[in-house]
Amino acid sequence: MRLLYINPNSTATMTEAVVEAARAAAPGHEILGWTNADGPPAIQGPEDGAAAVAGILRLLPEARAAGAEAIVLACFDDTGLAEVRAAASCPVLGIGQAAFHLAALLGHRFSVVTTLPVSVPVIEENLRGYGLMGQCGRVRASGLAVLEVEAAAPPTLARLAAEIAAAEAEDGVTAAVLGCAGMAPLVRPLAAHTGLRLIDGVAAAAHLAPAVVSAARG
Repeated sequence: MRLLYINPNSTATMTEAVVEAARAAAPGHEILGWTNADGPPAIQGPEDGAAAVAGILRLLPEARAAGAEAIVLACFDDTGLAEVRAAASCPVLGIGQAAFHLAALLGHRFSVVTTLPVSVPVIEENLRGYGLMGQCGRVRASGLAVLEVEAAAPPTLARLAAEIAAAEAEDGVTAAVLGCAGMAPLVRPLAAHTGLRLIDGVAAAAHLAPAVVSAARG
């Protein structure tokens, strides 16, 4: 199956990391990764998300020509999900959507550990739209910018580990959803510091997209 991950932001190194994580999660599938060159360098809040949508939509004819069987939007805010789904010729998933639904399917109550406070209302709105707010303990902002997370310096890892530890201690949850595409490569080092199940949306989409494609075909 050919899965196309579109990074709504213009940071190509993040796209490369996303593709690597998706290929590790779904080695039996062909994973492509494209960068929205017309997007902002990072998506931090609704204004950045809105600025990215037009560029994503311009990639859809190329996606169809490339034979993409599913498109995954690799921004945890699920940037442009409704617009892209309406215009695409194949199923479309967001990595936030995939992470939340996988956590629910696995029977977890979860908290989300994300980047800046500006992203919290977007994520909470998405959870309400998916009908999953009741299974979320809390959406936690780490205070880290997206590109800080992507750089993955030791202080960044320590800050994320501390927020996950706080979720484990305070939120009554059994899982933590990692609320940024830039956290996809960090699952293993972060898992060493917690008893919670860590769920990354990049990998979650790789697991769920083939089932969605199969169901769409009937």
